[in-house]
Amino acid sequence: MPGIVTAIRPAGSSRGYWIQDPAPDTNPATSEGLFVFSSSPGVAVGDSVLVSGTVKDFYPLSSGDTVENTSNLSVTELNSPVVSVLSHGNALPDAEVLTPTTVPGKYAPDLGGTDIESTPITPARSALDFWESREGMRVQVDDARAVGPSNDFGEQYVTTKPAQNPSYRGGTELLAENAVPSGRIEVTTADGSDPGVSVGDVFTGATAGPVDYSQFGGYTIAATQVGTVKHRNLPPVVATPQDRKQLAVATYNVENLAPGDPADKYTKLAQGVVTNLAKPDIVAVEEVQDNTGATDDGVVAADQTLTKLTAAIVAAGGPKYDWREIDPVNDQDGGQPGGNIRVVYLFNPARVSFVDRGSSSVDRSTTPTSVEKLHGKPALTLSPGRIDPASTVWNASRKPLAGEFRFRNKPVFVIANHFDSKLGDQNADGRFQYPAQSSAVQRAGQAKEVHDFVQRIQKVDKKADVVVLGDLNDYQFSPALATLRTGNAGGHGRPILTDLISTLPRNEQYTYVFDGLSEVLDHILVTPAVRGVRYQVIHINAEYTDQTSDHDPQVLRMTP
Repeated sequence: MPGIVTAIRPAGSSRGYWIQDPAPDTNPATSEGLFVFSSSPGVAVGDSVLVSGTVKDFYPLSSGDTVENTSNLSVTELNSPVVSVLSHGNALPDAEVLTPTTVPGKYAPDLGGTDIESTPITPARSALDFWESREGMRVQVDDARAVGPSNDFGEQYVTTKPAQNPSYRGGTELLAENAVPSGRIEVTTADGSDPGVSVGDVFTGATAGPVDYSQFGGYTIAATQVGTVKHRNLPPVVATPQDRKQLAVATYNVENLAPGDPADKYTKLAQGVVTNLAKPDIVAVEEVQDNTGATDDGVVAADQTLTKLTAAIVAAGGPKYDWREIDPVNDQDGGQPGGNIRVVYLFNPARVSFVDRGSSSVDRSTTPTSVEKLHGKPALTLSPGRIDPASTVWNASRKPLAGEFRFRNKPVFVIANHFDSKLGDQNADGRFQYPAQSSAVQRAGQAKEVHDFVQRIQKVDKKADVVVLGDLNDYQFSPALATLRTGNAGGHGRPILTDLISTLPRNEQYTYVFDGLSEVLDHILVTPAVRGVRYQVIHINAEYTDQTSDHDPQVLRMTP
């Protein structure tokens, strides 16, 4: 095959170079570019070469994947190359300039879950087809806005369609199932440099390079030319403080917090609670690890982790929070092996009291809490307590923590959650379309358990103030959230909970940024009796290259 060398990848597990035929054919479904796999390239950009070898479809594999089960798309490579360099210093084939209308509006076709690679490449059908037809070829996007921050792998995401599902802070939102915004594309730098961009920053000028497919799944531009970064300096969000009559309840996933984490992480988390969340009365904290972190040694207590966190909050000017939690059974709640992550309540005892119920001799990690009528009002048999911890829906997953609080002498029930993750689902950027979400079944089951528990509280008192919150690992439009609100995945029937993220304007509905998609994983839901609702998502992490956690916290102010 003849071609001009357009880029070289000198390092990593897949070293080699890209070539592109300067005399393209007229078939829009076939690429004029190819990646040549070679540990010793021996060529330079601009060389005109004649290369022969074995053409092979290579599947980038994630951990645990095989060629047979991976949902990643393949990359066409030339292996065992024999190369003749014909000349040096040739002009590179022009990069195709991508305008907002170049890439199709649909990201992937609905193939009933079958393999897109078994269908003809149709560039106008979807973005996946479009990028496949350009694999290995040079493309260019001008003045590209970053919609996903730079990460430790040297990745960032931009959009070729600036007006497509924009968030109010410059990202690109995921607003429906199987509706990935088609304009978003990953960018990696060919030289391995880190542009250090956050959401809303712009690569001014041209960003160009050959089209590749990432081992983490998804098409990428291996940029040999990167636009000059214009930083937007996106300001972090600061919550409106609660007044004397308002109860403030927040949720914050602190991403595997362990005693061995740097002091700077504790300091920044504390600043987030004190300054950005404005000192909530109650904070449901997810991903608190045990005292030895990821070391799998049988330790399950987390008092050292929580002591460091609460001390950091005091040092940042916050209240001296008390806490309630239940140590999990060792290695039974999923998460990082050995970490024993759990959900925890922090609360300000100067503002709110925790109602402790149940015998201290009860093993709360395995004994379920339930709802009883006490003096005509609902009460938990165990507070704090876990909801049905023996149920199979909680296998290898965190069990919800139910707690009874009193604010201005009025009862408030809070249920803190961290549902099963999406680990194991097929890749939304991959072969099988639409992708199977095997994890959704467990989350729907978990949602039904929590829904039914809230319903039992309401059966005693239909005007009970109940707050359900945490990292639910699913979208506002998912079957799990429909089940949590109504008791069934179709969302039919009278809802007993309102998902507050859905009450925000469309361009503000996100708590997390993953692969360039601003999406919802964290939620606060309330029963109809909750009054005076004021709700905010506090964007301080997910949009930034310098993150303290990968989640943004959120806070509810209410008037019980």
